[in-house]
Amino acid sequence: MQQDGLILELQNGNQRAFERIYELYSESTYGIIYSIVHDEKIAEEILQDVFLKIWNNSSSYNSDKGRFFTWVLNIARNASIDQIRSKSHKNSRKNLTTDNFVDILESGSNFSAKADAIGVKKYINVLKPICKKLIDLLFFKGFTQKETAEELDMPLGTVKTKNRACINKLREMLVE
Repeated sequence: MQQDGLILELQNGNQRAFERIYELYSESTYGIIYSIVHDEKIAEEILQDVFLKIWNNSSSYNSDKGRFFTWVLNIARNASIDQIRSKSHKNSRKNLTTDNFVDILESGSNFSAKADAIGVKKYINVLKPICKKLIDLLFFKGFTQKETAEELDMPLGTVKTKNRACINKLREMLVE
């Protein structure tokens, strides 16, 4: 069965077409999901959710707007990002607080020595603690600015302003 015919059958509610699409796309879709969430169990759960969305929303796919595989990957990517941004996911990673990030960067650990050897430590050491926390949450943990404001108990405007100032400070140091 041609791919276009397979997709049409899926849109008509054909369960065998859905099974074939799962066979064709599940492995690569799982790979995309896992690359975002870095957890096998969570990736498997999201994969199930993604294929449920494909089954339930197949009529929304339009070949004029792009390839079917791209449509599937967008569903997978969005579901993965939603999971990472969910409160339950963040709560499960509570032991990875911003304090851990700051402690690793400032400690005399092997990492610190390596960072110093490649010249990164001098930039990290000059950052204010708030910058370290903001960078950790916004860039390493994928928090939105709103979520960062809630986590740090700070007004959203302050988070935006401080983040901009921290990034500008890093830029200045890197240009020097």
